Amino acid sequence: MDEERALYIVRAGEAGAIERVLRDYSDKHRATFKFEPTDEDKRKKLCEGIFKVLLKDIPTTCQVSCLEVLRILSRDKKILVPVTTKENMQILLRLAKLNELDDSLEKVSEFPVIVESLKCLCNIVFNSQMAQQLSLELNLAAKLCNLLRKCKDRKFINDIKCFDLRLLFLLSLLHTDIRSQLRYELQGLPLLTQILESAFSIKWTDEYESAIDHNGPPLSPQETDCAIEALKALFNVTVDSWKVHKEVRLIRVLFTVEFNWSEASLGFLQERNAKLGNGKKFQFPR
Repeated sequence: MDEERALYIVRAGEAGAIERVLRDYSDKHRATFKFEPTDEDKRKKLCEGIFKVLLKDIPTTCQVSCLEVLRILSRDKKILVPVTTKENMQILLRLAKLNELDDSLEKVSEFPVIVESLKCLCNIVFNSQMAQQLSLELNLAAKLCNLLRKCKDRKFINDIKCFDLRLLFLLSLLHTDIRSQLRYELQGLPLLTQILESAFSIKWTDEYESAIDHNGPPLSPQETDCAIEALKALFNVTVDSWKVHKEVRLIRVLFTVEFNWSEASLGFLQERNAKLGNGKKFQFPR
């Protein structure tokens, strides 16, 4: 019934009505990961209807509602077969600012649309073999690297960076050819290394010496997520290489990150143990 009502409004309604009905659907199914097989055809049609709406000139808030529902529906592999087309993938690439080489990330109001589009692409690429093939055809890895460069040294866009990196990780996990492309053609190692340097405020004290600025603020949850996604992508890019030892800059950055994370964890444990007192020791949960 939810899909039927939403589909009716999406097909016939105006932007305000579409936004309201999709927001209601999203609120109700935010935690839904298993869907009723009997409503499969309705969900396919709802996906197709949402893609048609996204082609129109609609307000940003309506775009976000459309993308949130599309992200929820894309958790179901079965409905992705008819909707995963080159045209629909290109719609998401456009909304995620992955098609625009010279466009800068200046409009903060567009950030939620970019983030939701990247989230949709993550789900669709992970769940659809056709989307994985189209990603190669559309040169998605290069577009993601270009968007990452736009994010460089920019504040308040960690969500964009995080889901860009997550999608890059998925592509490099699912396609071994992309690992080589990232490493050599797209210069992925320097790019990912710079992201880690920025996340951890790493400064170079000498040609081969790096250190973390401990006077800076601690990593936020978003910055931590970005660092984790960058490390996952780095692993994929370097896992097949026998020459990673030649990447001196990367190795120094990783050593600095590892050392300071270990140091921070030790300090945390010592502080917690001191607070517990009575000889009790704090242990990480397992």
